[in-house]
Amino acid sequence: MSIWQRPAEAAAMEARFAGSLPGLFGIRIIEVGPDFIRAEMPVDERHAQPFGILHGGASVVLAETLGSMASALTLPEGRMAVGLEVNANHVASVPKGETVSAICRALHVGRSTQVWQTEIRRADGKLACVSRLTTAIVDRRG
Repeated sequence: MSIWQRPAEAAAMEARFAGSLPGLFGIRIIEVGPDFIRAEMPVDERHAQPFGILHGGASVVLAETLGSMASALTLPEGRMAVGLEVNANHVASVPKGETVSAICRALHVGRSTQVWQTEIRRADGKLACVSRLTTAIVDRRG
């Protein structure tokens, strides 16, 4: 059974990235399952820190993008999700030239708050980063 209340099609979700940070970072939605979103992001000069490895901030962009999209998909029309807090633990480096994969799943889907966890993995499958995003659920204005 799906947790999504809005259409959750990978191509349509990815199309929304055009002209924004996720699009500039080359984030691609690979799969939308009944309770998860899977994505990929290349690690190149856009994402690297001076030592030639994935910048922690780029990992957070990926995680916040997926968590925000997932949160919004669980909501009925007239409601929206806004970020309250995001954190990330970086546990392994990712060299430039690789592509990371990420999977985002809900830890809590409540009426007024939600918590989403994203695991980001290197090409060899090793966990590189785990991030949590908390969103507030509010009425859409206007």
